[in-house]
Amino acid sequence: MPNVEKKPIDFMGIRKVAAAFSIALVLGSLIILAINGLNLGLDFTGGTSVELEYSEAPALDDIRNVLADSGYENFVVQNFGAETSVLVRLSDAFDDELAAQVTEDLRTTGQELELVRSSFVGSQVGDELKEDSGLGLLLALAVVLVYVAMRFQAKFGLASVVPLAHDVIIILGIFSLFQWTFDLSVLAALLAVIGYSLNDTIVVADRIRENFRKMRVGDSEHIINESIHQTISRTLNTSGTTLVVLIALYLFGGEAINNFAIALIFGVIVGTYSSIYVAASMLLALGVSRDDLVIPPKEGLVGQEGEDEEEQPPEWLNRM
Repeated sequence: MPNVEKKPIDFMGIRKVAAAFSIALVLGSLIILAINGLNLGLDFTGGTSVELEYSEAPALDDIRNVLADSGYENFVVQNFGAETSVLVRLSDAFDDELAAQVTEDLRTTGQELELVRSSFVGSQVGDELKEDSGLGLLLALAVVLVYVAMRFQAKFGLASVVPLAHDVIIILGIFSLFQWTFDLSVLAALLAVIGYSLNDTIVVADRIRENFRKMRVGDSEHIINESIHQTISRTLNTSGTTLVVLIALYLFGGEAINNFAIALIFGVIVGTYSSIYVAASMLLALGVSRDDLVIPPKEGLVGQEGEDEEEQPPEWLNRM
């Protein structure tokens, strides 16, 4: 049987459907954020921190159950440093008796423990963290825009930043919808998502640039389709292996990093989608063409676009 050339998947054929889907997700996320807001953790709202030292490594779930039964709300329990060191963070205002009361309540588990120290983080610190985190995200997007514009072309810079903003807004909308706690670990996950999504986008953009210079036949949509087809296996393999690790981290990493893992899981899924559809669709919408990416011929050379003239032998060799 004759070999039949396999046609690449027509990714850009459904770009309008993908664009409508992305716009709906972003608008929905913004509406949910406006209505529900974010369930900010103690890192942003402030509260009391109580550091305890146990004689033996305790079960954190037992500590959480005791605190819940004792009437405490909006608390976080996690290890810090050694397994016998436990940090309890409460939304309650600080007073001299609170730390002592928490210690006494936890002694009902029968384990020996000592109060190491207690401190209070005011809401002013939380407000500064919110402002700094927002500025940090905006700065990251601005740096990406400048880098990609210098590395590729201005249209690629814009087509790289829009998917990153798309990913961040959708993740924030998911956290607002389910009212999962948004703390510094989730903020760190958002920054990691920006880096991960950017890496995927750069891989696709690099192949698009290469094919625009190499392929002499086909319009922009055909070349972008071919480029995505050539990189899709790498993208899916990377995303798949990353998700396996993140799911294991969510299942076995403990409650302290659950929200961190959830943010990254959704970030990898949304980032993979946006690097294929949002970024490529933006390039087509901006009218990217071969003229934007071709290397201008060097002055004095007669070769084709961006190609050096065939090297000529030195004149003394011709005289021989």
